[in-house]
Amino acid sequence: MNSMTGFGRGDAQQDGITWLVECSSVNRKQLEIVVNLPRELGELEITLRNHIAARVSRGRVQAIVRADTSTTGGAAEVGIDEALAQQYLNGLRALGAKLGVADNLSLAELARLPGIAQLQTEQIASEHAAPAITAALDQALNQMLAMREAEGAHLRRDVEERLALLEKHLEAIKAKAPTVPEHHRRMLRQRLEDAGLPLPLDDERLIKEIALFADRTDISEETTRAASHFKQFRAYLNGQEPAGRSLDFLVQEFFREFNTMGSKANNAEIAHHVVAAKTELEKIREQLQNAE
Repeated sequence: MNSMTGFGRGDAQQDGITWLVECSSVNRKQLEIVVNLPRELGELEITLRNHIAARVSRGRVQAIVRADTSTTGGAAEVGIDEALAQQYLNGLRALGAKLGVADNLSLAELARLPGIAQLQTEQIASEHAAPAITAALDQALNQMLAMREAEGAHLRRDVEERLALLEKHLEAIKAKAPTVPEHHRRMLRQRLEDAGLPLPLDDERLIKEIALFADRTDISEETTRAASHFKQFRAYLNGQEPAGRSLDFLVQEFFREFNTMGSKANNAEIAHHVVAAKTELEKIREQLQNAE
């Protein structure tokens, strides 16, 4: 079991430029990949997305790619888009005049606007930069996946402990269920005696009532299915493929079986175990929200 939360960094050098990649992931029901690249290398996005998708099956993964020349002699230069800066300036001045806002835009504020100041990496063809970026991405993915695996181990331990408690509640319910019709028989006879209407044990009406009650309160099918769900749950836990969605579905099936047990059994002790079991199931479901 792997978590869907992780973070990693990677870097690789190419022609005096250090390519830096950061990967982070959080939980999502499906796989969602976001790749942020320098504008001039946008054509690499699909390739990098496919590269990530080959190693991650679930969660929202964001990869940020940056070029750094601070430690390599400045092979890349900073470029200023003067025409774009002039358009920003004209537009903001016109807006300020319309709204009555003072024109106090500084050069530093102007330079921070999108697209004005950029590293001039466009001289590097995408296919030439791709190997270094991919290598840095692999480093970042390795770190992120290692963190997801480590956190997933904690998730698994917690889920297995709660699963064991859940099994104990099921065994207690199975042990109590056969005594429910007999308890009902005793209570029914006691009520009849208290009302001055005693019946012999072999009275056909009493036998029929007990038989109907036993049929209505029979939860053997539910306990058998729940036991089967335990086997399937552990099979998914021990499997090699990501099983977060499958485990989440099984938790829903557990809820259904325990709810039916509680409504059919008509017994306070069984109801107590059902409530406790549903509490553990809710905690398991919360943990599985972050399982790949």
